[in-house]
Amino acid sequence: MQLKNYIPNVITCLNILAGSVAVFFAFEGLFYIAAIFVGIAAILDFLDGTVARLLNAYSEIGKELDSLADLISFGFAPSVVLLRLLQEAEGNITIIVNQIDILPFAAFFIVLFSALRLAKFNLDKNQSDSFIGLPTPANAIFIVSLPFAVYYGNETYFLHPLFFILLNNTWALIILIVLLSYLLISPLPLFSLKIKSFRFKENLIRYIFVGISILMLILFQWYAISVIIIFYVILSVAENIAVRE
Repeated sequence: MQLKNYIPNVITCLNILAGSVAVFFAFEGLFYIAAIFVGIAAILDFLDGTVARLLNAYSEIGKELDSLADLISFGFAPSVVLLRLLQEAEGNITIIVNQIDILPFAAFFIVLFSALRLAKFNLDKNQSDSFIGLPTPANAIFIVSLPFAVYYGNETYFLHPLFFILLNNTWALIILIVLLSYLLISPLPLFSLKIKSFRFKENLIRYIFVGISILMLILFQWYAISVIIIFYVILSVAENIAVRE
């Protein structure tokens, strides 16, 4: 096997490493550092596929590695973030078993449904230009960006109290877990950001998304990251409705 064929797999292994480090910091309650490493994993996840296409260096082991990397970086890492948030959140809900509150274990539904999402993706050959269900990187970025925005954001900013309440309310976190778990395996078609050509008509939805996302980053600062993921889902739904009509 030529040396170039190993390059995408090395990048994928670095993704696994970044995700593992993110898990460590999430367990330590250092959510903002965990978010940084999930972000690094997301960049590496984009790069391994891009490099594989450029070098024409596809392999079966690369496909399997990619799924394993995604499960750690975008399934397990955000689950641990939610676990720790639930342990620290304020609320009257507890499920005590042998003097241990097992309610925070609900966070692991994210890694469970992420695994189901990745398995479905591997078997579905029709998800090259679009996705069915929320991609695991987008889901993970949404989760880790919430505490990241609170840590780096401005306390006087109008979105700060909303983010703070969400992260410190048990009910809100449980509802969030249920909603995200459903979106991961939902039949909802979502557009892909992969651009095969730069023709405006073929990529209109992508250009709209990128343009408005940049505007959101300017207006909402760090809080924009999670808002952009929500906008991505809404825009995909709007595109599907427009196509049907």
